[in-house]
Amino acid sequence: TDIFGDTAVPDKAVDEGEKLPMVFFNQKGEGLRLTGLDPFYDFFILHRKCPLASWVVFTIYTQDIRKGSQREWIFMGCDGWQEKKGETMEPEIESVETDGKKQHIERRLLAWFRQTKRDLPWRQTYDPYHVWISEIMLQQTQMDRGVEYFKRWIARFPDVAAVAGAEEQEILKLWEGLGYYARARNLHLAAQVMLRDYGGKIPCEYAALRSLPGIGPYTAAAIASIACDQDIPVIDANVARIFARLFDLDEPVKDRKCRERIEQLAGEMLPKGKARIHNQALMDLGGLICTPKKPLCAGCPLAQVCLAVLRGTVADRPVIGNRQKTILIEMATGVLSHEGRLFIQQRLADDIWGGLWEFPGGRLAEGESPEQAVVREYLEETGFAVEVCGHMTTVIHHYTRYKVVLHCFACRLTGDNHIPQLNAAQACRWILADELGLFAFPAGHRKFLDYMQQSCPERLLAPCG
Repeated sequence: TDIFGDTAVPDKAVDEGEKLPMVFFNQKGEGLRLTGLDPFYDFFILHRKCPLASWVVFTIYTQDIRKGSQREWIFMGCDGWQEKKGETMEPEIESVETDGKKQHIERRLLAWFRQTKRDLPWRQTYDPYHVWISEIMLQQTQMDRGVEYFKRWIARFPDVAAVAGAEEQEILKLWEGLGYYARARNLHLAAQVMLRDYGGKIPCEYAALRSLPGIGPYTAAAIASIACDQDIPVIDANVARIFARLFDLDEPVKDRKCRERIEQLAGEMLPKGKARIHNQALMDLGGLICTPKKPLCAGCPLAQVCLAVLRGTVADRPVIGNRQKTILIEMATGVLSHEGRLFIQQRLADDIWGGLWEFPGGRLAEGESPEQAVVREYLEETGFAVEVCGHMTTVIHHYTRYKVVLHCFACRLTGDNHIPQLNAAQACRWILADELGLFAFPAGHRKFLDYMQQSCPERLLAPCG
């Protein structure tokens, strides 16, 4: 039976039996189906008749190889590998240089990137400022969401000077929703240093970049190589995953020995004068093809020399090590209204989510109900005596390894005092409901507000009715 279907096989398909289907690929991705009694024997005959240096043969089980749907690949042989009838010998690609694989990998990787690279706004000019902002934003952020925030940011802050001269609250507000607000504060500080020490320009030297607030080894390498085209390898989680599979590294990628091995391989593979395109190609390959789950090996330009593909260990690479357990945090907060206004407070500068605004609240104590927690937290944080007059909603959000369940309630004062005594905040305000959009809130509170504004905005106008 032809498992590829009538349209999936080129006209030059060869039949010499019907026992074991095989497919030969060349560097252009063209395929030739061959079946035979002895796949190794048939392969070597074909190889001698047509000695194409780039042919690779796999036994595959799939419905349509051209569409990339696959169930299993079993390697059978290719040029440059030791050939022995009845078995296959694996290539020695532990060192990129020793057997000429570097040029092969680079050629296929860059050809793939030129055809498939994503049209991202910071790739239009490779302006160092744009590259810097994009790299900071894309940490812990999905690409589509990052592009949206990037465009909005550049429209408001077109250069370093604009960022340096902005108020921190405006920076945090524009960053709202991206999370990890220390990134925004460090970005603000770094812009001020650049304006003072570099005339508002982004330095290209790796050491100078590393000295700036919020710029670590990865970000410095990314800016230096992508914006300035310096010959520096860039290794993020996507790139580390590629190398772990390409060389079938069987040690946890976060262990020092494995990290050093990946750094060595990345340095060996980096082509001089092509760092910008090479590093971006690896990043895109990890983001689009060599993904953490369900990688698209059938469409990978490096599948021919990927040891994890050939050994069947793709699903096991990279080795993660001991995964951190998710920690559940249950919290409660209350929207307190008084004379048509809502109470908010600004978190301490050195606290988690420092400088952001919130409704008072906190973690549930052992044996405490969410309603009891709200009453207690208001008294401890503000001195207000309040009572709960209704449940508004419950939202769930995640950050790092924490899962936060936030119970949200409507509250009212039980006494005449409406002047707070702040014990856990640096500032407070009584504001109108339509002013909530002017302030930056942590992710959980913003998620709560977005839900209320979309589903029942009237409850924000009069939380207790």
